[in-house]
Amino acid sequence: QVQLVESGGGLVQAGGSLRLSCAGSGRTFSRDAMGWFRQAPGKEREFVAAIGWRGTTTNYADVVKGRFTISRDNAKNTVYLQMNSLKPEDTAAYYCAAVPTPSGQATYTEPNQYIYWGQGTQVTVSS
Repeated sequence: QVQLVESGGGLVQAGGSLRLSCAGSGRTFSRDAMGWFRQAPGKEREFVAAIGWRGTTTNYADVVKGRFTISRDNAKNTVYLQMNSLKPEDTAAYYCAAVPTPSGQATYTEPNQYIYWGQGTQVTVSS
């Protein structure tokens, strides 16, 4: 069974940091572009960050640029999202996603471009 499982969410004060992990199982994701999305109550799912399978190309939403860093460890079948300087507006459920791609540098920003999804991890930032 192919799975993506997120972890590392929680409650943090504004200005704090969290590191999310997304572990894949059931198949290798080393040739998949990976992404992080988030969804707050009553809002649509929005793009946060993406990384190509080579790990050399990244893409960020403007609202997180300079604060969040996406990375991956293909040997561990895992992608990470380091979140610093967190703000209350970052509060949301965070989801990782994957899609196989022949291009090691491709990144994708639209939810419908991804095939595999995790169940999400909640991040709550208090003011």
